[in-house]
Amino acid sequence: MRFVAVVELLPGVLDSQLQRDADVSHFEYYVLAMLSEAPNATLRMTALSLKTNATLPRLSHVIKRLESRGLVRRAPCPEDRRATNASLTEEGIVLVVATAPGHVRTVRENVINRLTEEQIGQLDAISDQLLRRLDPDNRMNPPA
Repeated sequence: MRFVAVVELLPGVLDSQLQRDADVSHFEYYVLAMLSEAPNATLRMTALSLKTNATLPRLSHVIKRLESRGLVRRAPCPEDRRATNASLTEEGIVLVVATAPGHVRTVRENVINRLTEEQIGQLDAISDQLLRRLDPDNRMNPPA
């Protein structure tokens, strides 16, 4: 139950900081961050949906909102015209770069700095074990 409480409370803390600092939700920031880490800040919508664990309809809705703010653009995929790519715009890159320090600070204040180095190692091992079951294909491909 304590783990469930953390899983329920932490997203709200992260969301509040991101709303305050960048007027984006935690999920919107996560989408922008995944694009920022991709080659040329571009991913096919299907790949982005896997990395963010979002359905295509949900992702399309979020991308449309981000597109209306000038943070993302969509275009047909040059390799497969049936597919659509999402790319960060310059404004999107600026937002991610400007927002990242505050987001990292919030994660550190609420998670990392509350744990010892040993506990961080344990959390990493526990997370790996859970992800082997929850994401056996490593679709979300979390950074090492």
